[in-house]
Amino acid sequence: MHFSSPKMVCETKIVADEHDAIPGTKKESMMWSSPPSSAAMNAAEAKDVRKDAVFIREFDCGDQEEVRRIFYEGIMERIPNSAFRAIRQQPKTQFLYALLTVMCFFVTKSVTLTCCAPLILMGARFYYSRTVIHSYLDCALHTDMADIEAYYMTPTGSCFWVAVLDGRVVGIVAAQGREDDNTVELQRMSVDSRYRGKGIAKALGRRVLEFAVRNNYAAVVLGTTAVKLAAHKLYESLGFRLTGQSEDYRLPGMSRSPLERLFFQIRYSRYRLQLREE
Repeated sequence: MHFSSPKMVCETKIVADEHDAIPGTKKESMMWSSPPSSAAMNAAEAKDVRKDAVFIREFDCGDQEEVRRIFYEGIMERIPNSAFRAIRQQPKTQFLYALLTVMCFFVTKSVTLTCCAPLILMGARFYYSRTVIHSYLDCALHTDMADIEAYYMTPTGSCFWVAVLDGRVVGIVAAQGREDDNTVELQRMSVDSRYRGKGIAKALGRRVLEFAVRNNYAAVVLGTTAVKLAAHKLYESLGFRLTGQSEDYRLPGMSRSPLERLFFQIRYSRYRLQLREE
């Protein structure tokens, strides 16, 4: 296989919350109904589809504004998730915060300040989550998400799709080929929060798998910092297997200052779906 070298981008390691090969080609649009089912459809047939059907097609320049909106809103959901929900998965951080609270009592001898300490710590987590994720968004929105056509549609071995429901773009996903290990990376998956629970994310994921099969990739890989279990269940339902986790992952935009390390931690999970043996 020979592909043009993928452009460097601000990598998507935050994937929105929410293995069978599907017939079709890179330039085909796909139709998915909700609950999920699939059939290749041409433009004429698409007009007669039920209102609850989701149409998967390639990105068009006119989609840029809606695509950026969906991506932005999906990433912004990470702020409270990273600040509050993620701490359940961080026993060392819980212990450290408890220790700081106890130390506050011994130093100040104030019950009031000690009771306020957990609130102050969680407030600091929210502040640093917001700061880091805003920096990440700024990076992403000024690299690949600023020119999707150039980053994903022009290079061979890459593509970007949108999910359309009732004429409205409601979901996005990208695939970027990697020539060095003959894999394709699933990136930028996100679904409008108003349209979740309809199987849209799974339909988008399957579209990437079909793309990988049609282009003779050996495997599909992805990296995610999703906190919600539902996101990981989605990848597993598509056939992905967890291959590793890191508790010390650095997002683009992170400064790694001592205070940031204290109040912002993120778990990075790597998944792989092997399509064929090399």
